[in-house]
Amino acid sequence: MFIGAQVSLYPMTSNFVEVITTGLDALSPYKQDLRIETDDMSTLMVGAPGPLFDAVRDLFAAAAKRPEHVTMHVTLSRGCPGEPDDPSCKCEALERAQDQPLSERQAMAALAVKDAPELGVVIDVQFSLYVMGNGDHMEEIYGCIAFLQSSGTFLKSKNFCTRLRGDAGAVFETLRQAFLGFGPAQGHVTIDLTASANSPSLG
Repeated sequence: MFIGAQVSLYPMTSNFVEVITTGLDALSPYKQDLRIETDDMSTLMVGAPGPLFDAVRDLFAAAAKRPEHVTMHVTLSRGCPGEPDDPSCKCEALERAQDQPLSERQAMAALAVKDAPELGVVIDVQFSLYVMGNGDHMEEIYGCIAFLQSSGTFLKSKNFCTRLRGDAGAVFETLRQAFLGFGPAQGHVTIDLTASANSPSLG
């Protein structure tokens, strides 16, 4: 399987270079576990979803701890048929999830969010989960929505997406559980998300 993310950070300040480098510096602990490639458009991260989500979380949390308004756009994908299998992307939790009933996956996802580390920075996220392939995937999507509504990070539903708010640790754990716990384990599943912190609109 191939699991990865394309990440772009957008600081709303003339001091954008320093904000971006602050975020990228937070990726240093993950360079042994992930393939990380940065260019002028985005940063690609490929690897198992444990370090992958931690890396995306820490990149944004580092930037969000600064006073400037910052946003981030992320495209996450697992099981894309157009990408070669990568042994670094192996995920036993994903393989186990396929054998568990939807209710058990929802309960396990809720526990994982409850146990998420607190990072001390409040963020907002809106995201959409896409389950690709043939067949009726609405049971999985509705199951994910039910989990989100009970996650403690749910803010509201919007057209085409779900809005989350809370500490970065809990919010990104919610996203990780949505990504891993719903949709076929060997199928193509993607998440499109936008994160925001320190927005003057919330003042």
